[in-house]
Parts: sequence; structure tokens; C-alpha cells
Amino acid sequence: MENVIELPVRTLPVRTLMGSGPSEIDPRVLQALAQPPIGHLDPAFVGLMDEVKDLLRYAFQTENRLTFPVSGPGSAGMETCFTNLLEAGDKVVIARNGVFGQRMAEMATRLGAEVVTIDEEWGQPVDPQKLEAALESNPDTKVVGFVHAETSTGALSDARLLAGIAQRYGCLTVVDTVTSLSGSPLYVDDWGLDAVYSGAQKCLSCVPGIAPVTISDRALEKINQRQTPVSTWFHDIGLIEGYWSESSQRSYHHTAPVNSIFALAESLRLVRQEGLERAWERHREISQTLVTGLDRLGLEMMVDDASIRLPQLSVVNVPQGIDEAAVRTRLLQDEGIEISAGLGPLAGKVWRIGLMGHSCRSENVERLLDALERVLTDLPVASSCSG
Repeated sequence: MENVIELPVRTLPVRTLMGSGPSEIDPRVLQALAQPPIGHLDPAFVGLMDEVKDLLRYAFQTENRLTFPVSGPGSAGMETCFTNLLEAGDKVVIARNGVFGQRMAEMATRLGAEVVTIDEEWGQPVDPQKLEAALESNPDTKVVGFVHAETSTGALSDARLLAGIAQRYGCLTVVDTVTSLSGSPLYVDDWGLDAVYSGAQKCLSCVPGIAPVTISDRALEKINQRQTPVSTWFHDIGLIEGYWSESSQRSYHHTAPVNSIFALAESLRLVRQEGLERAWERHREISQTLVTGLDRLGLEMMVDDASIRLPQLSVVNVPQGIDEAAVRTRLLQDEGIEISAGLGPLAGKVWRIGLMGHSCRSENVERLLDALERVLTDLPVASSCSG
């Protein structure tokens, strides 16, 4: 008989997470995550599902009956919304002002939709006038898609205004709120948003791999009137609804990530306990402390207009002559702090600093600013950022 080799549990380093996600997790959420799992059709779990839906309605500020967490990351939420709303040949207008607007366009194209794009310079919000012009030129448009808080650039678009324009032209909206949910004001019902998705690992400070979604009655009506079946089984809302419905007879759809739902429920309870308005204000206040400190270090924000700058995600221009990757590496290895690199055309040009959910604390800002000052001072070209 072979000797049994006992391998210890592998432990990973503890990081201060101040990148574009995931964010740090409150100890209460970690405690909830560590509970023993139960069956995904257990009556106790079904009761938790109902609580999660109610708490998500609060976070989204909606009364939508169909509000639930998709088992998958934010992109799975995106795919759920587009896959159910679009049929081959449908015309959709997509606003692209960063990576995730482009992802929307790619997803709609793969579904066989006729995609019309409107483009903005990265770091700018979606221009309502461009959306209006696109819809005037394409009166047969059925869906408008845009990103509320663009994670790749740190720019905030006016979701209420954009949705109002879409409604005037009889269009439904698909809205990315992955980075904005619980971090910036968001009123799904008051703003008339139709298919809205988010991610649990950002300002909700939960584990990655869950995508909260809410669907309006208008969007649900269109889904129910589809002429063709939804192209993927897993994301078919008609099937998912049977599992997440209010009915006491839940139909099996898939094995939900029960422990992740434990964690999501606790993270949403913390949001409810703090209150959305206070959470939004906390992100604004602590973000301003960060921006002030970065300015003191001679670092400039990519989005300099505070009215369109995300408080929960600051995109910082890398000074000329600075090796941006070397700074991130030093912060991670020497200081235990994670910040993120730029994406797409911003790669090598910016740092993305997150203040999301539980990561949005004054002590994190102080620690990062002190560490950045040390790292930049030690670099051979430190004078490049002295201002």
C-alpha cells in the first residue's frame, strides 16, 4: 500500500486589494462563505434565495419581480441580458467608450444582431447627442446598450438621460452597472432602465463569480414574445425563472453556487445596514482624499472632471519615464497592495486604483499613498513625477 502523502492547505498572501476588482471582503461575508453547504433546493436555501432577491431589489432600487443573481461573472450577466433580448437581425445601438462597451458590441454581433456603434474618446462619458443622432438615423433600433460606469477608464455616463432618449425612440436598454452598483447613485426604476447587470466582486465586496441582474416588465414582455428560442440553454431566462421564481415549487435549473449565495446575502445585508446613500457618500468622500493625495505626489487623473469621474475607480496617468509595471510589481511584492494596469489602448499608460465597497476605507488610502511615495522615490527616474 502506498504511503499517504499529507499536503498542507495552501495559503496565499493577504493583499490590500485596490485594483479594478475584486475588492476586499468584510469578515462577516467571509464567515458566511465558510458555512457548510446545503442543497440548492433545500427549503432553507429557498428562503435565502427570496431574501437575496429582496436585498438586490433594494440595491438596484427597483420593484422588478425578475431580479436575481446569475451564476457567473459580470460578463455572464451581460450575456444573459443580450441573449434574451436580442434575436438574429435585431438592430441594436451600442455606445463604446471603453473596453466593456466594446465587449457589448462583440456579444451582440455574435448573436447575429445588426450592430450600430457610437464611439467616444476613452475617459469621456457617452454623448447623449450622439445617441439621439444614431436613433434618428436608425428608427428600427430595438435595443440600446451602454456602460454606466466604465471600469477601463473611470468615466461615469448619465444613465438616466441615455435611457430617456432610448425610451423616446421605443427602445429597450441594456445597462452595465458592474462597477456602479452600490458605489454610485443608481435608480433602476426611476431612470427607466430595462435589463441591468452587475458583478458581486466590486462595490458589493462579495466573492467573484456572481452577476446580479434585474429585468423590467417591458423587457420581459419582449423576451416572452421572441420568435426564436434563446440561443443558449444556461442563460435562458424562461428556464432560470423557474428556479428563481416566487413559486413554492422551484424547478431545477442548475446547481447554484450555494456558498457564494451565502456570501452575497451577507454582503447585501451590509449594504442595507449602511444604507445606499451613505455608501455612495462614503465612496465620494474617501475618493476625494485619494485624489488630493495623488495630486500631492504629482500624479494626474485621466478623468479630471469630478462630475464624470468614478469615485470608486480612479484612473491615474503614468508620468513620462516611469515604468508603470515596475511600480505595480513593487507595490504588490514589497507593500502587499494591488492596483491594476490599463486595458486596451491605455495599457502601459495608466494605473487603475479601486476604492470599492470594503476596500473603500481611509486607512487603505493612507497606506497606498505612503507606499506610492516610497516606490516612486526609489525609482531611478523619480524626478519625472516630482511635478
